[in-house]
Amino acid sequence: MTPPPDSLSLAQARRLAIAAQGLAGPRPEGRADRRHLRRVFAHVGAIQIDSVNVLARAQEVALFARLGRHPRDLLPRASADAELFEYWGHQASHLPVEHHRLMRWKMARAEKDMWPGLVRLQQERAGYIESIYEAVVERGPVAAGELSERTVPKGTWWDWDHAKQALEWLFWTGRVTARRRVNDFARVYDLPERMLPATALAAPTPTEDAARKELLVMSARSLGVASLTDLAHYYGQRVPRVRPLVSELVEEGKLVPVRVEDWQPVGYVLPDVRIPRRSSTRTLLSPFDSLVWTRPRVERLFGFHYRIEIYTPAPKRRYGYYVLPFLLGEELVARLDLKADRVASRLLVRGAFAEPGVPDVVLADELRHELAEMAAWLGLERVVVERRGDLADALRAAVG
Repeated sequence: MTPPPDSLSLAQARRLAIAAQGLAGPRPEGRADRRHLRRVFAHVGAIQIDSVNVLARAQEVALFARLGRHPRDLLPRASADAELFEYWGHQASHLPVEHHRLMRWKMARAEKDMWPGLVRLQQERAGYIESIYEAVVERGPVAAGELSERTVPKGTWWDWDHAKQALEWLFWTGRVTARRRVNDFARVYDLPERMLPATALAAPTPTEDAARKELLVMSARSLGVASLTDLAHYYGQRVPRVRPLVSELVEEGKLVPVRVEDWQPVGYVLPDVRIPRRSSTRTLLSPFDSLVWTRPRVERLFGFHYRIEIYTPAPKRRYGYYVLPFLLGEELVARLDLKADRVASRLLVRGAFAEPGVPDVVLADELRHELAEMAAWLGLERVVVERRGDLADALRAAVG
């Protein structure tokens, strides 16, 4: 076996990262199915879930980036068949059900990590939480609204009543699990033994350190090359806690330190790492795609400054509400603010912005193909480019 390198150029690091995420090769030809979905999870390990649906939900766009046009019920069907489960992987994430055992340490220490409001409810109304649990036992599967005590209209998105808070406390601690309803994306809660395979639940529970170390190795596999912070954040771990575990993994030969061009932190790779010679990628990435989870890493790898502006007041947004980076070859070369206008059957490009160095005509032609694919996948009849952004005129001309 070829020994791992001592150092990597920035271009090599980029190719490693793109390939590790399952983005380097061509998308599958023909209809994508469950086998393709499993290959995606073999690369990424977790797909972040997000409710924003201005274009399509983030978990669907993550699959589009890797599979192109695919049945939009691919993830819901895999969840319904208990191949996947939802838990706090990176954030709320789809995870392969065989990784349930690796999340149990998080469930065991949930009260130390969960939101303060949930902890406060447990401290003040522990009996109420138990009554909600008994209701799930008796009536499950149930949505929060079926157990709600609310007597006034709901306010903000995070305006949870006590029934929802109790269910989330139970979910975080692993006493219940959940799936998403297709129509409104709400969680539906039930007992793990009624939603998940007995084999997954019966798998031996590793010690906390053993589970954390396995997740760190999985992070390295999904990232290709990663700093200590990158490794920790991929599955929602904290740097001080995992620092000694990464040192142990190096001593055990499961991680190998490597110098990366222009990086201040040490990089880590797997001992059997192979550096791809090239990447021929062309894809738009969800704001919640695992390639761009850690913003400082995106800047270190691609020189691409990226922030999600969904929660930024509209007058202060620089690029737009739902902005997708565009990965072309080995570079992040542009960003588009996209919206699915379902009533008029249009894929709207609200803004188009180029990074320096790639000719607008080339960018526009590549984006034209990608936007046509996305529109067809979403069942939209045409692409419409509005005038905002330095790439908008070239893209309007290309789209026609």
